[in-house]
Amino acid sequence: MNSSMNSLITTVTDSVTTALATTKPLFLWLSGATLGLLVVATLIGAVLAHRVRTPAGHDTVRNLNARIRSWWVMVALFAAAMLLGSVVTLVLFALLSYLALREFITLTPTRRGDHAGLFLSFFVVVPLQYWLVGIGWYGLFSIFIPVYVFMALPSLSVLGADTTDFLTRTAKAQWGVMLAVYCTSHAPALLWLDIPGYELPGALLLLYLMTVAQLSDVFQYVFGKLWGRTRLSPGISPSKTVEGLVGGGLTAVAIGTGLHVITPFTPLQAAGMSLVIVTAGFFGGFVLSAMKRDLGVKDWGTMIEGHGGVLDRLDSVVFSAPLFFHLTRYWFT
Repeated sequence: MNSSMNSLITTVTDSVTTALATTKPLFLWLSGATLGLLVVATLIGAVLAHRVRTPAGHDTVRNLNARIRSWWVMVALFAAAMLLGSVVTLVLFALLSYLALREFITLTPTRRGDHAGLFLSFFVVVPLQYWLVGIGWYGLFSIFIPVYVFMALPSLSVLGADTTDFLTRTAKAQWGVMLAVYCTSHAPALLWLDIPGYELPGALLLLYLMTVAQLSDVFQYVFGKLWGRTRLSPGISPSKTVEGLVGGGLTAVAIGTGLHVITPFTPLQAAGMSLVIVTAGFFGGFVLSAMKRDLGVKDWGTMIEGHGGVLDRLDSVVFSAPLFFHLTRYWFT
C-alpha cells in the first residue's frame, strides 16, 4: 500500500515538474498575473462592500464578490488540471460536459420514451466523445455526435411509441448534447493539435481560449455596470448593453493580441482570433440567454455561487471553442 502511494506521489510530482519545465516561464508568468488580478479584485470587492450605502449597490457588490470567490475556485481547479497533464484536463472537461448536460436536461422535461436516449447521452456519448478527443481521432470525433448520435437519439426515442411533443423532445435532446458535449469537447482538443514550429504545449492554446473568452465576459459585465446605457436586447438579456459589449470586447481583443507570445499566431493573427472568440462567445451567451428566457429561468443551475450553473460559465465557450479549434487546425497545422 505504501509503495503504491509513494509511486502515485512520484508520478504526480514528475507530471507537475515536467509541465512546469515544458511551459518555460510563460505558464508561471500567466499564473502569477492571474493570481495578482484575483487578489486585486478581492481587495476591491472588500473595499466596496464597506463603502456602498444603497440597497442596489449592496446587491451589485454582493454579486461581484460571489463571482470573485467562484473565480478563485475555478482558476485553482483549471490550473491544477493543466499542471497534472492532458489526461486530467480531459477528465475535467468531460465532467463539466456531464454536469452541463444534466443541467440542460433538468430544465427541459422529458418523457419515459426518452430515457434510453438519455442513458446513451450521459453514459456512452460523453465518455466516448472525450476518448476520441484523447486519442486524437479527429475524423471521428468531429462527426460522431452531429451524425451518428443525432440519428441514434430519435431512433431510440421512437421505440417508446410516445409521439407527444416528439419533435420538440428530440430537438432538445440533440441540442443539449451538441452544446454540452460536442462543442465543449473542442476546448481540450486543442491539447492534441500538432502545429509545425510551435514548440510550446497545447495547454497554452487552451489557456488562451479560456482567458480571452472569460475575460470578455468579465469586462463586458464591468463596462456594462460602469458605463452601460443602451440596452442591447432587454427581452433576452436585460444586463447586456452596447457599451458593455463594445468596451469589454475590445479590451478582451487587446489582451488576446498581447498574449500572442503563447500562441503560434502573429499579433495581427492573434487579434483576428481574439475577435472570433469574443464574437462567438457573445452569441453563445446570447443564444443560451434566449433559451433560458424561453424556459422561464434565470440560470441553468446553482452549482457555482454568483455564476449560476456550469452551463452559465460555459456559454461563451460552447460557440467559440469549435470555431477557434477548427480555424487553428485549418490554418496552422
